[in-house]
Amino acid sequence: MQVNIPLKQVVDNSYDITIDALQKRTYDAKVAIITNPKVAGLHLSYLLSKIEAKELYIITVPDGETYKNQDSIDLILESLFNHRFNRKSLLIAFGGGVIGDMTGYASSIYQRGIDFVQIPTTLLSQVDASVGGKTGINNSYGKNLIGAFHQPRAVYIDPHFLETLPAREFGAGVAEVVKMAVTFNADFFEYLEAADLNDKESLQEAIKQAVQTKAGVVAQDEKEHGLRAALNYGHTFGHVIENETGYTKYLHGEAVAIGMVIANTLAVKLGLMSEDEASRIKNVLQKYKLPTTYKIQNSEKFYDAFFLDKKSSDASITFILPVGIGGVKITDSVDKETVLEVLESFGK
Repeated sequence: MQVNIPLKQVVDNSYDITIDALQKRTYDAKVAIITNPKVAGLHLSYLLSKIEAKELYIITVPDGETYKNQDSIDLILESLFNHRFNRKSLLIAFGGGVIGDMTGYASSIYQRGIDFVQIPTTLLSQVDASVGGKTGINNSYGKNLIGAFHQPRAVYIDPHFLETLPAREFGAGVAEVVKMAVTFNADFFEYLEAADLNDKESLQEAIKQAVQTKAGVVAQDEKEHGLRAALNYGHTFGHVIENETGYTKYLHGEAVAIGMVIANTLAVKLGLMSEDEASRIKNVLQKYKLPTTYKIQNSEKFYDAFFLDKKSSDASITFILPVGIGGVKITDSVDKETVLEVLESFGK
């Protein structure tokens, strides 16, 4: 006996990304702003002057990647239950990528899913983490291994928040901009080589191009079944580095910068990229004082950690490798010996 449940449907998850000064927003619902003490101290009064709601609550979670865990999610959910939030309520992610990922995940599981809005305050979250609906938390096995695809209702990118951004955080965001240019847009990469992103107009143009690039990829592959995985260039190596260093030594974008350099070294070894192209990428990263070296202590252990990557399977590891500048290849056919040779070159 067989019973069919006909669930085929078309769901429109489209939303707008606004890059401009934040305008006044009014919500006829309960709203909770999820933030951390640092962002709240710098910018909460500015945001509160722009938000009106039926009921408005502030939920503050500890600052940093080490707190991107189930304890923080429980803190958020407990507050939502205490204030009797319902399915018509709204969460606002107000902070960097960590806040965005946790708010999105909490909204995806609270009463099986409520809406949320992204108001990113770091360059990294503005150009990457806030766009595309990837949400999640870390655990002892690795980064973002628990989560869901849950698209925001809107993203508001206000350059005002970048005025207080520390230099390291700024550089971490630049790494994600470079990532998108290298994999999808050679002209954009040439723009980054020539531009000084410390200039406000140049930065706004870079944000626009990065967001347009990512939005185009997400529109084609929302759930990362193929093309969208290319946006993880640098991340396969970077996530292992973050895990090895306990998420305390490097910012996410810094680990991605190192990961791109390692991926480029592998791409050069496989004949996908020239030494000159790899040097050009490293030069742009170093222009913004991003780290480009990492001493791998144990190549076999580093290699085994790849199997915890969400793109990999039990038998093979998926690598995202640049093809020159402006192209990308997703492959699971790189032999272990070749990868170990590259890893060992970073252990010397």
